[in-house]
Amino acid sequence: MSGIRQDLLPGGLPYLAAGRGPAVVVFPGLEPGNADPAGSSRRRTLRLFRALTDHLTVYVINRGPGLAPGASVRDLADHYAQAIRREFTAPVHLIGISTGGSIAQVFAADHPGLLDRLILLGSACRLSPYGRQVQRRLAALTRADRPRAAWAATGPALAGTGIGGALLTALLWLAGPQLDQQDPADLLTTIAAEDVFDAAPELPRISAPTLIIGGARDRFYSPRLFIETANRIPSARFCLYRRKGHLGTIASRRAVTEIDRFLTAKPAQR
Repeated sequence: MSGIRQDLLPGGLPYLAAGRGPAVVVFPGLEPGNADPAGSSRRRTLRLFRALTDHLTVYVINRGPGLAPGASVRDLADHYAQAIRREFTAPVHLIGISTGGSIAQVFAADHPGLLDRLILLGSACRLSPYGRQVQRRLAALTRADRPRAAWAATGPALAGTGIGGALLTALLWLAGPQLDQQDPADLLTTIAAEDVFDAAPELPRISAPTLIIGGARDRFYSPRLFIETANRIPSARFCLYRRKGHLGTIASRRAVTEIDRFLTAKPAQR
């Protein structure tokens, strides 16, 4: 992609941006670390939404590095709110991906004046028991300085089929050294925050029109949790992709088309 801009928001939150038009802010999913000078993870996320950049400005904003030990999902949402309030003069569209969607739900409930519409992509009000188990395993192996095994452990949960899970496990094993961080503290803090996270009581306070896109084969969450999330948000629409797992939903061109249609619909559905 050309014309990519890289900078920091107030509070040190790193972002990449591309496009023109109204702002679409993306809270990305779980990443190896928050301090990524090359922005490689943010570039991959930005490429997912390149179809939006001819009429919208997409900002992929990571959590700031150096999270306080014990920070909660609400703390992370407040960090975003402080930066977005200072950077943008009008409410933004917000896309929360996976773990970023956990943060986006609290953001939308606590700071309704900062966003216009909300999209939860591969994210629900809490992790499934299996998803929580996988992230705990990722954390334990990361603390043991076993990056290959740590990231490979997420493969089965990311895929929608057994074969896909085996392939992703192998690929993540090979990529483990590249995903390793000198200091994994931010990753571990984020995992710990999401481990106890449950947005269900907060969801009725979300007033923004909301689109939820989930996969029927998503093992980090589940169709039941996607449906519960949609039912608790007063103005939510829900799309379920029956053949998609977690990663397949997030990377789906169909999802980007759904998001584009939702964001450009006029008037906003309230």
